Amino acid sequence: MYYIGVDLGTSAVKLLLMEESGKICNIVSKEYPLFFPHPGWSEQNPEDWFTQSLEGIKELTKDIDKSQVAGIGFGGQMHGLVTLDKDDKVIRPAILWNDGRTGAETDYLNNVIGKDKLSQYTANIAFAGFTAPKILWMQKNEPEKFEKVEKIMLPKDYLAYCLTGSFCTDVSDASGMLLLDVKNRCWSKEMLEICGITEAQLPKLYESWEVVGTLKPEVAEELGMSADVKVVAGAGDNAAAAVGTGTVGDGQCNISLGTSGTIFISSKEFGVDENNALHSFDHADGSYHLMGCMLSAASCNKWWAEEILQTKDFAAEQAPITKLGENHVFFLPYLMGERSPHNNPDARGVFFGMSMDTTRADMTQAVLEGVAFGLRDSLEVARSLGIKIERTKICGGGAKSPLWKKMIANIMNLKVDVLENEEGPSMGGAMLAAVGCGAYPDVETIGKKLAKVVDTVEPEPELVAKYEEKYQQFRKLYPTMKELF
Repeated sequence: MYYIGVDLGTSAVKLLLMEESGKICNIVSKEYPLFFPHPGWSEQNPEDWFTQSLEGIKELTKDIDKSQVAGIGFGGQMHGLVTLDKDDKVIRPAILWNDGRTGAETDYLNNVIGKDKLSQYTANIAFAGFTAPKILWMQKNEPEKFEKVEKIMLPKDYLAYCLTGSFCTDVSDASGMLLLDVKNRCWSKEMLEICGITEAQLPKLYESWEVVGTLKPEVAEELGMSADVKVVAGAGDNAAAAVGTGTVGDGQCNISLGTSGTIFISSKEFGVDENNALHSFDHADGSYHLMGCMLSAASCNKWWAEEILQTKDFAAEQAPITKLGENHVFFLPYLMGERSPHNNPDARGVFFGMSMDTTRADMTQAVLEGVAFGLRDSLEVARSLGIKIERTKICGGGAKSPLWKKMIANIMNLKVDVLENEEGPSMGGAMLAAVGCGAYPDVETIGKKLAKVVDTVEPEPELVAKYEEKYQQFRKLYPTMKELF
């Protein structure tokens, strides 16, 4: 049988076709536009996601026996606010995870309602990208549209709704809304009251591998598939990537170098750090995880190469970089503001330390190192909780760079395990579908079986020591500049 994984990303939907054995048969990507109607705003049309996903599934399955497709699962960009009216029409473009318009609402939640209460209700505090502040923003700024809201959902849940008619979400993705009681895996009545919404407006909660429905007859007909194809709830992109990389069970770590950057630590036990610098979320394997999230990771490198250097040859830009741990240039990677651990939507990117002998390669190196230093900030929070991490998996577009992997290993002093495939969320979505269809007993089993490590990048003691010194310089820059942002 075949399983389809749908990774609903910010720039494109990536679809993956997997056999039960874990063999990847095909991968298709379909892009859609991103809109920036005002500085710091970021929106998309949900209809574009569905249209491109259907086209992508058709292309993905054109050369196979479609009757052998058993299930579909998702990984999806988190936190986005999708609103439907009583006729199931989209009320306004989706406000995305990297949208920074909710500064006032975030301040209200953190400082008037109070971080202690938020943490007590949801295990997290408010960040500008989370869904709850967006709901408050819409209530205040678009009251006539807000009145029409019948259904509130997350991006991948809109796809599930269009495919099956099931109004659903999963606990890992819902954890990032600031509406979920993460510890008890249910909606927080206190948060619904604060946001002026009812439980009827929110989707039914599922675990990530649970079947939420089957394809609507008209969708099945369009795709040339059976109406018995099962659709599972899926997971937020980072939890799905963790499944895809086998970061399941207790004490496993995954670093993702995608548009955003994350460090993801799986745990059997529920836990929260006292400053809420890390997100405490439910995991797609039925347990919990801690996560540090940077808003700009591989996107920093893309911006630097394509917008500033006017090139798409990333490898050529990295080729002259040979002296690691000796760069005098630093880069603060806060192009879209920052989440973990600073929680500051006003933070911005900064180059520091240039001199007359600074080269183009030095600047490129600083961008790559800046992202790694930023991820280390979150790792240090986890270490302060007594969590001992010695190795990590790695995925995302940035993980294709051998140089970046070497920097990560030495800046963070971790063994970096490289996987046979780095498909992350789309692979995780397909694996969740396989569990939902009964091909595997649980998520931990499939994660450990299918995520194959083919190489390990070991930290080098001499380089670790050099980078330790550089990191201590890096971590002083943000507090020094904070007032200027």
